[in-house]
Amino acid sequence: MNRGNYRADVFIDEGARCAFENCLFEACEKSSWVLHAFVLMRNHYHLALETPEGNLISGMQWLQSTFSNRFNRFRSEHGHLFQGRYKSILTEDGKSLGEVCDYIHLNPVKAGILTVEQLLQYRHSSYWYLHHPQRRPKFLRPQTALECAGGISDNHEGRLLYANRLELEVATAIRSGGWQKRQRALCRGWAIGGAAFKAGLIKEFNLTGTVRSWDSVGVREVRILLWQNMLEDGLRVLNRNPNDADRQRKSVQWKLAIAAWMKSKTQASNRWLSSKLNMGTPTAMSHNLTDYRRSVQATDPAWKKLIALNEA
Repeated sequence: MNRGNYRADVFIDEGARCAFENCLFEACEKSSWVLHAFVLMRNHYHLALETPEGNLISGMQWLQSTFSNRFNRFRSEHGHLFQGRYKSILTEDGKSLGEVCDYIHLNPVKAGILTVEQLLQYRHSSYWYLHHPQRRPKFLRPQTALECAGGISDNHEGRLLYANRLELEVATAIRSGGWQKRQRALCRGWAIGGAAFKAGLIKEFNLTGTVRSWDSVGVREVRILLWQNMLEDGLRVLNRNPNDADRQRKSVQWKLAIAAWMKSKTQASNRWLSSKLNMGTPTAMSHNLTDYRRSVQATDPAWKKLIALNEA
């Protein structure tokens, strides 16, 4: 997703919207992307992209720079068209991807431009292509929204069912007072999906909590997941499990070894460690750690196993 520079209107007329859509479709062809959903608003766009070749950065650079150059040349203007680098959020397949597609399709409703019933009139959105299957390019898969909504068929009846589902979704959100909150939640953070999905991403891609494109909420979440992964590795190396932590005394030596090891390798807080390892109050854990480091750590077999894990 991205916005016009200083939130300025970019897609203010039909010509600009058509030009960006054409450019987007070119980018999909060039980059072998799968486009699950998209919408163009007056000053921003949203895309739900799948990148089989892992080329999001190069493809987005081409898309934004090419459209900006064409736009400025046509209007004899200069300067940045978009507010900067696009924002991207990793999304889990299935239910989470379906929620993102729904969010994208409902953007004109959220903006108060149209009702769900009128969305069919909104030309520059994958929702329009969903209802015009003969006009879909091969890389565009708006039927993903149907599949993620419980395997709804991609036919006339299924599309009506999906429209009714969106109507119910909007009505329920408005009635509960959570419409804006729910919509904002899908634009924040670094990933949309379950805890196992996020933990898997961190392990698979060796992510850290320092990527500048993530907001503060995402950074905190990544750090905590990294701590959890490291804690699980430490327990495994020492042939322990969370039940052992609950059953055994707060200052047992192997707990202190894990806590000292994690404190030496991460910024895991005393509060988090004492809670996860059942080590009493953060202050008590800190005192016990000080004693452990002074008199036990250097010769502790558990500490040596943990250090060897980092060296492996």
